[in-house]
Amino acid sequence: MKNFKWLMLFVCTLWANCALAQADPAEIKKLLQTRVPRLAGQIQSVTTANVLGLYEIYTDERQILYTDEGVNFIFAGDIIEAKTLKNLTDARMKVLGAIKIDALPLELAMKKVKGNGKRRLVVFSDPDCPYCRKLEKELVNITDVTVYTFVYPIASLHPQAPEHSRQIWCAPDRVKAWENYITRNMLPTEKNQKCVTTELDSVQALGAKYRINGTPTLIFADGSVVPGVMPANDIEQALGAH
Repeated sequence: MKNFKWLMLFVCTLWANCALAQADPAEIKKLLQTRVPRLAGQIQSVTTANVLGLYEIYTDERQILYTDEGVNFIFAGDIIEAKTLKNLTDARMKVLGAIKIDALPLELAMKKVKGNGKRRLVVFSDPDCPYCRKLEKELVNITDVTVYTFVYPIASLHPQAPEHSRQIWCAPDRVKAWENYITRNMLPTEKNQKCVTTELDSVQALGAKYRINGTPTLIFADGSVVPGVMPANDIEQALGAH
């Protein structure tokens, strides 16, 4: 038993020394670029994952991958801590994928203040997206929030969405026109003759910058990004935390 304790101490010490001796993440990044050319232009960061000697790779596609020190393997998937069942990958994604509301050009969004408007919510939304319409129904009973809606049509999914977006954007009251269309399917009949839609092009570029690949996409005050429809209770909980 005594010898066994000494053996365990030796193994633990060896493991600690190995952990301390991990390669510089910058070297891992260079090796990745050499060995996996397809990833070369997509890597945003490489850091130690602090799990089993792995390295965390964060890509332009808002994805976390893992690799070993020799870049012999690349892993895609969640790392879950067994003791607590905490999803470590998800926790890191919330940090790496965060988008600060104050960093966004909110002047390009439609702004609606409900109640005191103290809480803030950003939504990237496609007027012809059925899930965006479901989200609007969930937002109806939420108050004391300022909602910034970026009109973000995805033409590959909804071919008429860009034209519908322009019609809404050029209406005298954009917010009202948006609500009428997305909740009642009524397009505006009036048009601001001096209307320009370059702002919509800027929103497309903004979405591409932040890899917004689907609608609706919600952004909360803590920077957390949530794709898809959220029930009103979940939205309230996320808003109430800030």
